[in-house]
Amino acid sequence: MPFRIRPYRPGDLDALYDICLLTGDSGQDASGLYEDPKLLGHVYAAAYGIFQPEFAFVVDDELGVAGYVIGALDSRAFEATLEREWWPNLREQYPRPTKPKEDWTPDDRIINLLYGRSAGDEALLDAYPSHLHIDLLPRAQGGGNGRKLMHTLFDALARAGSPGVHLGVGARNTRAVGFYEHIGFERLAEKPGSIVFGMKLPFDAAR
Repeated sequence: MPFRIRPYRPGDLDALYDICLLTGDSGQDASGLYEDPKLLGHVYAAAYGIFQPEFAFVVDDELGVAGYVIGALDSRAFEATLEREWWPNLREQYPRPTKPKEDWTPDDRIINLLYGRSAGDEALLDAYPSHLHIDLLPRAQGGGNGRKLMHTLFDALARAGSPGVHLGVGARNTRAVGFYEHIGFERLAEKPGSIVFGMKLPFDAAR
């Protein structure tokens, strides 16, 4: 069976968790970095499937789900939803780290993200209110699946009225940086260790 792009289904939730971890070290397997294999998915993947399934799409083959793109139409509204319905339960499970930052483990750094989050820069959100995450396992890379996933999400966001979408990426993830630039994302901001990209919608696939 060749790869196919399809809408996310509730039964794909475990795959979101797994793929998020298996690509969580700048695109490489992060399984050896975290004691709790669910942490990355709690922060970066699962909530999109649960609260914004209409903006979640997967690529699969005979082996199962091999990648996903997940997005939020309105980043401010999405973060408000998570503050009401997602973070409180996770904060009960994962107390905020109390030891000095220099002693934090990778798990501690992710747990800290459960507290005091914001949707992002206000000026950026005015022009690019939507945001996304995309991750593919090695077997789904290099065959156009990433581009197809992106185009599918762009179309869904544009139909819902979004004027633009943004994403963040680690600067050392050079493969991802090149991919985003190749499909037409523009650099909006650079911080130590990370880059913010943006795309105006509707997307013109011919450009």
